[in-house]
Amino acid sequence: MKRVLVVDDSAVIRERFRELLAGSDEFVVDVAADGVFALSHMERCWPDVLVLDLEMPRMDGFSLLSKVMKERPTPAVVCSALTDKGAEATVRALAAGAVGVFPKQQLRAKDGSGNAEGDFLRMVREASRSRVSNAVRPPPPPSKFVTTGAELRPAVIAIGSSTGGPQTVEHLLVGLPPTTPGIVITQHMPSPFTTAFAQRLDTVCELTVREAKGGELVAPGLVFIAPGGRHLVLKHEPRGLVTQVLDAPPVNRHRPSVDVLFRSIAKLGTEVVAMLLTGMGDDGARGLLELRQAGARTFAQNEATCVVYGMPKEAVALGAASPTSLDELRALLLRCKRSP
Repeated sequence: MKRVLVVDDSAVIRERFRELLAGSDEFVVDVAADGVFALSHMERCWPDVLVLDLEMPRMDGFSLLSKVMKERPTPAVVCSALTDKGAEATVRALAAGAVGVFPKQQLRAKDGSGNAEGDFLRMVREASRSRVSNAVRPPPPPSKFVTTGAELRPAVIAIGSSTGGPQTVEHLLVGLPPTTPGIVITQHMPSPFTTAFAQRLDTVCELTVREAKGGELVAPGLVFIAPGGRHLVLKHEPRGLVTQVLDAPPVNRHRPSVDVLFRSIAKLGTEVVAMLLTGMGDDGARGLLELRQAGARTFAQNEATCVVYGMPKEAVALGAASPTSLDELRALLLRCKRSP
């Protein structure tokens, strides 16, 4: 059984989390009202997973997370409010090493379906199996936009990721030049966190990063993030590749889904470079296979650099791609060029 420490200043929320986790027969649950109490508890008994609120008195969740990641990296699931302020703080926490985010409002709403409870338990389970040390890596060195190897000229680069993905995606994008072909990304993350994720990437990258709204032209130097709760696809128009967002049902339990994005560009064949990054489950594996069969260059992040070797593992098992290290993926992206 895995030991989970719930840190939240709301007694109601602490009890709600305790009931859900203890009722699964997978976890031993402890609670703390803020970061100071949490650190005191952790001195006596270190948890396998943290479930963490960010806004707390005395020591907030971000300060606690930063201290933990420096001293003894531990998987953390951030439970945050669905507000602009909460989303911004959550994305900072993901960049600092948290492996997942779960909106508090979903657990407060008791619709009787049990979907929110099941999703929460799956996320904590994923976190307990993650290799969090791979999420706590130094930022890539400033790029001089120089690399070795033959130049690649795809029309579009497509990336899919889930658990551990935000920091991995940031690691790959920082330092890429404006001549990089247009990039589209499906990251499993609810709204409004995808908006804050795009905003953060836009501040740390040479590229222009936006949450897709639909109707945008894919062009060099631009990155479009699938919006939380909607699928991102590309369609071919006379003016070029254009984004489209769909309110279709979830695929592989996800909306946005990586498979939906990958399948929408399979007909482009050799014009595509596609990467499947860290994450639990198999979303994106079959879509990546379709891309490879159509002639696209396809890659799956290797186990040694993944936070969770799930989605890439399934892709490798299907023959959709060969496992590739994070440094190799970054070098590959630097070889991709397209005139603005």
